[in-house]
Amino acid sequence: MKKRKSHSTGFKTKVALEVSQERDTVRETGRKYGLHPRRISTWKSQFLCNADVVFERGASKRGNDKEKDALFKKVGQLHLEVDFLKKEWENR
Repeated sequence: MKKRKSHSTGFKTKVALEVSQERDTVRETGRKYGLHPRRISTWKSQFLCNADVVFERGASKRGNDKEKDALFKKVGQLHLEVDFLKKEWENR
């Protein structure tokens, strides 16, 4: 069974911008990158629908805060695991 290929957000943005400039058709752009035209159209629609978020005040901070919180949570969890394993090792 073939794995579904995942594309980076940078690549999706690049393709969506290229299609938005209308230098080539969606079909030609799809051939160029090996993508189905429907996927490119979806990326373009998503890009245009979310374009207003770029200019919102503090939009990038919200994304970073969520990521930072997740990382702090993971660090805390790992710290607890290390402490537990140290105690178990000493009790041997």
